[in-house]
Amino acid sequence: MSVLVTGVAGFIGFHLAAALLRAGQRVVGIDNLNDYYDPALKRARLDALPKGDFRFIEADLAEAETVRAALAGEGRFDAIVNLAAQAGVRYSLEHPEAYVRSNIQGFLTVLELARHHEGPNGGPAHLVYASSSSVYGANRKLPFAVGDPTDRPVSFYGATKKANEAMAYSYASLYGIPATGLRFFTVYGPWGRPDMAPYLFADAIFAGRPIKLFNRGEMARDFSYIDDVIAGVMAAIDRPPAADEAGVRHKLYNLGNSRQEPLRRFLSVMEQAAGRTAMIEELPMQAGDVAATHADIEASRRDLGYDPATPIDEGVPRFIDWFRQYRGL
Repeated sequence: MSVLVTGVAGFIGFHLAAALLRAGQRVVGIDNLNDYYDPALKRARLDALPKGDFRFIEADLAEAETVRAALAGEGRFDAIVNLAAQAGVRYSLEHPEAYVRSNIQGFLTVLELARHHEGPNGGPAHLVYASSSSVYGANRKLPFAVGDPTDRPVSFYGATKKANEAMAYSYASLYGIPATGLRFFTVYGPWGRPDMAPYLFADAIFAGRPIKLFNRGEMARDFSYIDDVIAGVMAAIDRPPAADEAGVRHKLYNLGNSRQEPLRRFLSVMEQAAGRTAMIEELPMQAGDVAATHADIEASRRDLGYDPATPIDEGVPRFIDWFRQYRGL
């Protein structure tokens, strides 16, 4: 199998590329190595990839002609997995233009690649793309199910991910592209992003700085361990969606742990793993944030055989072990 992975130097992209290479697959990876967070971490991920048939292309997906030229001669891809995006809810409050460039313009480039790229058996390659639990926005029904309304995004980041789902459906309808959207729920683990709570908490604990708990800590998240999520992505790659009642091959799935964990319990597990007590700064709710997330994964279990098995009591110590090693603590 030959797979194109965008955002390959990112957290999930790196782990997916590593899993594909360990399985003996050919991987072509694209990433622009931007400075939203330290590019040194992204380069370290690339350096840590296992040996295999891997080619890295440094390119910005928003620059469509450059991307097409870089991919010329690469041959067929069985799947295109789009994990490239401008991430982060809070950053979108100050830099919305970055989300339009990366999440809208960049995703259009990926859709056009899928449209014009001949995949296996002469048909289009299977497009698997990252969505987010942020699309559920102001939905108060828990757990979040893929059929729930997603028309009230409370962050611009969530709005761009909702737009991705609509764009992918339209291309699947117009051009017969099999497309699978994966709504990720608070993915964490080794090599995680420095802007996410697990890394921020660990960094503050080891540095002796206060941890900012928004909504005064009255938050809950469906923390999803990276190995479980990658198993779900790999299963999705292998299972292109069947046509729906309108003949469109597009499907959405939640990839979460399906366990709603209070933020303070997550922090307590991290304190125990780190062997240190955190200092706390309680703050009001941030704009664009939600109090709780919780994934309904019934469809993912049924169609993908998705079966997350890592509770935070196991996943958090693994993350702390990596954090200590990476930071030399």
